Amino acid sequence: MNIAKLSIERPLNTWLIVVICLLGGIWGFNTVGKLEDPAFTIPNAIINTPYPGATAVEVEEEVTERLERAIQEMEQIDVIKSKSLPGRSEIQVEVHSSYRSHELPQIWDELRNKINDAQGDLPEGVLGSQVNDDFGEVYGLFYAVTADGLTTREIRDISTFLQRELLAVPGVARVTTAGEREETIYIDISNERLTTLGIPINQVINTIQTENAVENAGSLRVGERQVRLVARSDIDSTALIEAIRIGRPGTTEQVSLMDIATVYREPSDQPNQLIRYNGEDAFTLGIAGAANDNIIRVGEAVEARMEELKSRLPLGVELHPLYEQHHVVNDAINDFLLNLAMSVAIVIGVLCLAMGWRIGVVVGSTLLLTVLGTLLFMGLLNIEMERISLGALIIAMGMLVDNAIVVAEGMVTNIKRGQRAKEAAGSAAKRAQLPLLGATVIGIMAFAGIGLSDDVTGEFLYSLFMVILVSLMLSWLLAITVTPLFGYYLLRQKGDDEDQPADEQQADEHQDENENDDEPSKRELYGGLLYRAYRRVLLLALGMRIVTVSALVLITAVCLWAFSLIPQSFFPDSNTPLFFVNMELPQGTDIRSTADYAADIEAYT
Repeated sequence: MNIAKLSIERPLNTWLIVVICLLGGIWGFNTVGKLEDPAFTIPNAIINTPYPGATAVEVEEEVTERLERAIQEMEQIDVIKSKSLPGRSEIQVEVHSSYRSHELPQIWDELRNKINDAQGDLPEGVLGSQVNDDFGEVYGLFYAVTADGLTTREIRDISTFLQRELLAVPGVARVTTAGEREETIYIDISNERLTTLGIPINQVINTIQTENAVENAGSLRVGERQVRLVARSDIDSTALIEAIRIGRPGTTEQVSLMDIATVYREPSDQPNQLIRYNGEDAFTLGIAGAANDNIIRVGEAVEARMEELKSRLPLGVELHPLYEQHHVVNDAINDFLLNLAMSVAIVIGVLCLAMGWRIGVVVGSTLLLTVLGTLLFMGLLNIEMERISLGALIIAMGMLVDNAIVVAEGMVTNIKRGQRAKEAAGSAAKRAQLPLLGATVIGIMAFAGIGLSDDVTGEFLYSLFMVILVSLMLSWLLAITVTPLFGYYLLRQKGDDEDQPADEQQADEHQDENENDDEPSKRELYGGLLYRAYRRVLLLALGMRIVTVSALVLITAVCLWAFSLIPQSFFPDSNTPLFFVNMELPQGTDIRSTADYAADIEAYT
């Protein structure tokens, strides 16, 4: 079947392909998800088990080893690493790389069942084990919140308020905070007063716990209704705690807690985390967008919501952006569009200089439609626009023009030999369509091993293979349909009337086949300076076969040796303007001492 000739004879179908690629590409660009990196699943989990008061050796022997034996029964687990600390056991597990992301939830459920079954073998005092497998959330927006002059309680209220409001933003999946100081109510009891009054310390503790307990008070029937009784403790302030009455043993006398103790509220002596921003105490706010959502749209919605919330925040509260992924993604996409425009312009410019402006327009239009059609299929196949998929388009850019150039150049050659535009397009495309298809498939298969890999590499680089697959196949399809049609419009010569009667046209074609003397010879077609120079080099290489083959073998060996000298890295160096300084102090160092050392380092920045 001569597809190229049909595309010219039935241009409506070809123009339909052009319109679909053009409008579909615009739709795909506006609707496809935009991320910084492709989403992938981390096949790791951490099991934390608190054992308060136990030494590291006791944690190892009584907790860690028993949990490890239970985990080792799972054949899906590849690596188990454990760390026994005073009062806590930490076990890290990694699943075999052969398991794909959709299989991991079932594996984590089985892991939790194994851990729960092993709880009965652990000693008393061990708190419940927690399995954490949620490492896939990417917090694309990260802020530091400072609140000068506010109390710890007010800061926690602001943290809760921001979480609640930002979770309501469309596209936001999770909002987490860190660094808020915990408040603790301290009760300093005077042993001297207890001894004088004869009140045991255990009685004071039991009374406070009883007052703070939530118990079911039952219900009463009132007429036709059942009324539930509520006995609320209402101990939510230091004043109410001070008012707790404690009885003296052996008497009916009661004393207030404030008579024997001092009650006060302060930030915890041992905070879990301390965060500072530019020398000020702060807490962080991390916002993660929904999977496969457009991070640019989510980031803009979050920014708009934060502007609305600023008027509802107390004076002194400031939001400082640390990292805003939607700006990074937006810049990357703008850079891609610039590179795309430059690529198309360079291709058209080079072709216009080398082969004329008509071929430049034909091939450049095909290249643009190929890229737009690829964006259409990315939207249909739910392939996000991110670093890997955009890189795949850049990689494929040099291969996308090959098919169109071969067909267009064949048309020009046939037209110079005297063929009419339609026949020139048909013969050029028909002669090259199968070889071009084979070359296209070979180019695709070069990336198949990466994208179809069963491990996390295949998951991460899947979009690389799919984008190259779609773009190269689409470039071949457009090269044998759209390129001949555009070439027919722009490359045909004056007097090339394809609308003449069929019998006259057949007569002219028969005459063209027999009048070989009127056709330009091959010497005339390939008589240019570049052709003549290439012919001399080719004849020289064929005449010196042994030298040519030896040179090729030597060059190949040198390339293999030089390849071993190239530094290898799966990811390039990050261009994010952030860096980390890890400071390690001796084990057991108080967190407040660590904060003092960090403050000294801040003084040098």
